[in-house]
Amino acid sequence: MTVMTRGKNTVETLQLRVKETENLTEQIRKIVLEHVDGLPLPAAKPGAHVRVHIGGAADDTRAYSLLMLNGNNDDQTHLQYEIAVKREDTGSGGSRYMHVLKVGDIVACDPPRNDFMLDPADQAAPVLLAGGIGITPIFAMAGSLWRDGRPFHLHYAGRDKSQMALLKELHTIAGDGLWIHLDQQDSQLDIKAIVQSMNADQHLYVCGPTGLLDAALAIAKEEGLPAARVHFELFSNSAAKADAGSFQVRLAQSGKIYVVPPGKSILEVLQEQGEDPLCDCCRGECGVCQVGVLEGEPDHRDYVLSDAEKAAGKLMQICVSRSKSEVLVLDL
Repeated sequence: MTVMTRGKNTVETLQLRVKETENLTEQIRKIVLEHVDGLPLPAAKPGAHVRVHIGGAADDTRAYSLLMLNGNNDDQTHLQYEIAVKREDTGSGGSRYMHVLKVGDIVACDPPRNDFMLDPADQAAPVLLAGGIGITPIFAMAGSLWRDGRPFHLHYAGRDKSQMALLKELHTIAGDGLWIHLDQQDSQLDIKAIVQSMNADQHLYVCGPTGLLDAALAIAKEEGLPAARVHFELFSNSAAKADAGSFQVRLAQSGKIYVVPPGKSILEVLQEQGEDPLCDCCRGECGVCQVGVLEGEPDHRDYVLSDAEKAAGKLMQICVSRSKSEVLVLDL
């Protein structure tokens, strides 16, 4: 591993070489990565992701879920990582960078992290629900269940089949347990019907864009599905990016004051100013960036806090949540 500096800390990174690339659809590209020295790569379980350093920069990273194709054993080291990247022409540039990588190019990435894994307590047939490029971690889960001989149900939603990656492989591993849902046909996704069909022991795993995730979580709650049996990961740009309006953040421990402008999150501003708060997913899911709020009213955009915790206003996830007041005082 190589040591890179990020903020005030050093982070060990993997130096990987692009071994293969393949266009899975017009917009989705599979990239196979191997260690530059041919060494085994750290183990990862289904649902894990790696953070790729865009252009080699320590502070500009994107998270990509591992596909773990080719029958890799989930508990052992890997000889290669496989990811799938959807090109977002209106995004911030990360996907475009990934789509121009060539065989032989070197990229740096952080070791795998997993905030979206199969629950060891889940012994019933899991219900897997994916939308769009959210299929990537769901595919890894399905492959693991298939190798273990465990039954599962997989619902995959997309606009049309030409934009949906890995269909052939999914038909092989899921068989009759695969349902394809298309936007413009009678097979449209009915999340409520899926949740209502679940028995008392089944767990739900959801990955996709904001609309899908919000709907699935709302319906699961409405239908009384316990939160411990609902697992999710969001595939979307930060909600904070879409919001206008600036506000101030004061760090209680140092007294420093920073302005958070439209289009940037609190986390991004703090990182730009040399602060180094903890973070991982940057989508409001993992809870790593959670901080205490001493004054002010947070505008919660996360999927971590309960309704009661949000109402109390004493905690917030600074990667996505903003402020309803002019000033927030944070316990940092």
